[in-house]
Amino acid sequence: MGGGEPKVFSLAEVSQHNSPKDCWLVIDGKVYDVTKFLDDHPGGDEVLLSATGKDATDDFEDVGHSTSAKAMMDEFYVGHIDTATIPTKVKYTPPKQPHYNQDKTPEFVIKLLQFVVPLLILGLAFGIRFYTKSI
Repeated sequence: MGGGEPKVFSLAEVSQHNSPKDCWLVIDGKVYDVTKFLDDHPGGDEVLLSATGKDATDDFEDVGHSTSAKAMMDEFYVGHIDTATIPTKVKYTPPKQPHYNQDKTPEFVIKLLQFVVPLLILGLAFGIRFYTKSI
């Protein structure tokens, strides 16, 4: 690139470069054309191709690349990403659980007993009836 301002790309623009013949990545706010590096990447080309169309910074950092690998990136630099075009990561918030109310426990037990006790009485009645017929 010349001495001018770096080119700024939107994520939509970068996302179009997602094939083995044309592969761009976004890492630390910079855009890299890694197409020529696909065959030489120690982790294989699939790893790079799967990181297209998004901010691949976390993917890159999680691997723990060497200093020489990071220095190598300069030759693939093509510009900056417009950070406003990258969707913000939404922090996961678990769904609200209904608060456990101990006061309702007796209510539940009563409802359960209202169901179970008649069934037991009915079962007992049939049992007695069957037993008395067999004598």
